[in-house]
Amino acid sequence: MITGKNLIGDNYSSNGTTEFKTFNPLTNEETDFVFTEVTPTEVENACNLANSAFKEFRNKSDRERSEFLFAIAEEIENLGDELLSTYVTESGLSKERAVGERGRTLFQLRSFADMLMDSNWREETIEEKNNTVFLRKKLIPLGPIVVFGASNFPLAYSTAGGDTASAFAAGCPVIVKAHPMHAGTGDLVAQAILKAAKRTNMPNGVFSNLNSKGYELGIQLVDNENIKAVGFTGSIKGGRALMDIAAAREEPIPVFAEMGSVNPVVITQQALNSKSDYWARQYAQSITLGTGQFCTSPGLILGIDSELLDSFATVLSKEIMKIESSCMLHPAIKESFSKLKKEVMEQEGVQRLTTSSSVSNNFAEQTVVMVSGKEALKNKSVQQEIFGPFTVIIKCQNEEELIAVIDQLDGQLTGTIIAEKKEFPYIQNIIDALQQRVGRLIFNGVSTGVEVCPAMHHGGPYPASSDARFTAVGLHSVRRWLRSIVFQGFPE
Repeated sequence: MITGKNLIGDNYSSNGTTEFKTFNPLTNEETDFVFTEVTPTEVENACNLANSAFKEFRNKSDRERSEFLFAIAEEIENLGDELLSTYVTESGLSKERAVGERGRTLFQLRSFADMLMDSNWREETIEEKNNTVFLRKKLIPLGPIVVFGASNFPLAYSTAGGDTASAFAAGCPVIVKAHPMHAGTGDLVAQAILKAAKRTNMPNGVFSNLNSKGYELGIQLVDNENIKAVGFTGSIKGGRALMDIAAAREEPIPVFAEMGSVNPVVITQQALNSKSDYWARQYAQSITLGTGQFCTSPGLILGIDSELLDSFATVLSKEIMKIESSCMLHPAIKESFSKLKKEVMEQEGVQRLTTSSSVSNNFAEQTVVMVSGKEALKNKSVQQEIFGPFTVIIKCQNEEELIAVIDQLDGQLTGTIIAEKKEFPYIQNIIDALQQRVGRLIFNGVSTGVEVCPAMHHGGPYPASSDARFTAVGLHSVRRWLRSIVFQGFPE
């Protein structure tokens, strides 16, 4: 049962007077779930508890923290259909998507639990002198972490998502700012974490879950002296604001933000000549997957101006028009999508390729437009991220212009090259240019879909992420919440 309250350590609290409800975008009406916004005093209590809990939690053995993560996964599974139905009600996403995302969340938790049973994760380095250990370097936890839930992944990037799981693995208490669009889903997951914490004897304050619709909560959390780092997935505007607050503190702290990306795709003439229709169908599915509400959705496709590119664009547009439109996460997201799409389509030289279609309520009109490389270089607004099923095809006069467009792109999470293998010796300049702008470079595939594994890097040059050296996905994401310490001259 959803409590509607703030979880502060081991206790539920609702001292505030401001309430809000979540929204069902499919029915276009508020849900029955009511939540009480957290007060500044409650926020302070949560931060103080987290700081106290850190003193004990950081000294828990790897096995104990592993058991805690396994217990969280079990308790989330025990939520059963109530979690799935709440997810669907608050997001407009399908039950199948809910089941899949729950599975990803459980896998992340268990992967970090398994990681803790291998001592190599601390990256211990030893320097000997006269057959005695002289220097020993290892990784230790930073302290309490604030995690901001993401709008587009109510489970995998939210309350018990990758940020929280990796922070727990590192030995850091977590305070979650629940996303107001799916606060009920977060409430249920928070209950599961609390049960797991009690089952495994974790300290009071190792986890808190706070509710608010406004920005004030985020500011107060990031500015609190007990908080030592921040995990954020969301807009560039939101991430940049948190980075500025964190940098202005008396003790600045890192904000690991995953913010925005248009995930450029370069398709060569030979690829178009051999498999144009195939790639058009693949990208129609990728562009519309999840109503385009993935941070890895392909928003730009670059190619050389030719009849082959025109034919590809025509088939891509037809394939997208065949796909039934789907619901966006919230009316506010639909409104932003429509506004930004209109701005791009009104720019000089932008040609709409898909025909206009009527959509109801919070459903998205899937759209493809085309613009020349010359116009794209003159006007960067046509390259902005539009959160939804929208992509821009940029037709360049030659490879030189194509590389110029790549060079002036903002930092991106991914870049993709569609080409024939035999072209490799001739496209090295494109590969070199693209890898300077992205965190993950894909060959003959689609960017949607992020494998959860040690080899994955989900980050990229700013503003794709705030620090391109770190990933938000996979086991190495734990490094965000750790720092090095060297013990010199200590006995074994």
